[in-house]
Amino acid sequence: MNKGLITILGAGESGKGAALLASARGYRVFVSDHKVIDAATKSLFVENGIGFEENGHTESTILSSTEVIKSPGIPEGVQVVQRLKDAGVPIIDELEFASRYTSAKLITVTGTNGKTTTTRLIEHLLTACGINALAVGNIGNSLAGSLALQGDRDVFVIEASSFQIDGFKEIRPDVSVILNITPDHLDRYGSMKAYAASKLRLADMTTGAVVYFADDQMIANSLDSQQLKALKMKVSLSEKKGMNGWVFENAINTIFGGQELQVSFEDMNIKGLHNMVNAMSAVLAVNFLGVDQNKIKEGITSFRGMPHRFEFVATINGVDYINDSKATNVDAVKYALDALDRPLVWIAGGIDKGNDYKGVMSLVNEKVKALICLGKDNVKLRDAFHEEILSILETTSMEDAVQKSSDLAQWNDVVLLSPACASFDLFQNYEDRGNQFKNAVMKLKEKRILVL
Repeated sequence: MNKGLITILGAGESGKGAALLASARGYRVFVSDHKVIDAATKSLFVENGIGFEENGHTESTILSSTEVIKSPGIPEGVQVVQRLKDAGVPIIDELEFASRYTSAKLITVTGTNGKTTTTRLIEHLLTACGINALAVGNIGNSLAGSLALQGDRDVFVIEASSFQIDGFKEIRPDVSVILNITPDHLDRYGSMKAYAASKLRLADMTTGAVVYFADDQMIANSLDSQQLKALKMKVSLSEKKGMNGWVFENAINTIFGGQELQVSFEDMNIKGLHNMVNAMSAVLAVNFLGVDQNKIKEGITSFRGMPHRFEFVATINGVDYINDSKATNVDAVKYALDALDRPLVWIAGGIDKGNDYKGVMSLVNEKVKALICLGKDNVKLRDAFHEEILSILETTSMEDAVQKSSDLAQWNDVVLLSPACASFDLFQNYEDRGNQFKNAVMKLKEKRILVL
């Protein structure tokens, strides 16, 4: 039975998944993208009888839709979206649509930084506990596509960006995790207040438990006094009283339902206080589902972390090289600097997103001995730190950046790639930037071995 026309704006990962699921559920489906659709995606649509267009939008068709599923990357202000709003056509996110067709428990993770690590860690912990779980959402796999191609799970762990949450209507996560809210995407939201409101509406939609970082004042000021349907579970790096997760004697500690868990920093592969927040949040989210504490501890200690997120690469002549290419804003860099207590050679730069470096100035002054500016335009970065750092060099090549950092670093130093900027001036994306860093480090290591 045909249920009407669903139009999907955008033929990316979430758009493809939504198209497949909507088609399987008996809707007429039309995919519209203002850019070129790649050949493999076109073939997929043809094979499944899904109509599509590229290089523009046919508004008459789109406006006749029963519902529109919008790619989270499409801004609210574009013409076709405004026309849909004026016509009263419902606009939702792919996650919202897909949630109608699953009986799985939903754990949703948001935050400016740390979402992917926490999402993957929750998936890892659930799997260690024998639960059929899958990480989906902003992490790369669409929920809709997973349902259409692989079927349902016991638990879906959803990484949700603020853009995706903006398209939530009736989705009701069983557990939500809100890690932090720091300046980002202000070009889209216009203010921190609007950006924070987008993420914080997730708490109102959650039915079981909301885990949040109580040291983040923007989160605490909103949620501490707010009445929620869900149980509040708070984690902190500085307090124990009133918390479900806290740090003490170089260990994370959690308590829920009378069960306590302690895991030392040394026993975990992920490092840095920011990752301790991620770990405590993940443990509590999984605890709420009622799982074996011993299995959780095993899962925490076996988790290896995510590529390009404070990722250890190699030690060369007593110098550690760390790939933190995913750190595309100043707050993410602050986490990395906080995590290290040795002299640093810092590689940073790229496309500046309106960065204010004041928040890391004291840490840089304390810890950074040299800065390698890696970008086509390094003026703002160089000017921000020229009084704090004696040695500042510039380059447009990753191999040169690694070589320069090696020349400057001494025994027991750390070379840290933590750019604070977008990557698109010199690289395809942050993954490409991180992979080039790792390749350059390994080439350097091979060269040093040959010399020895």
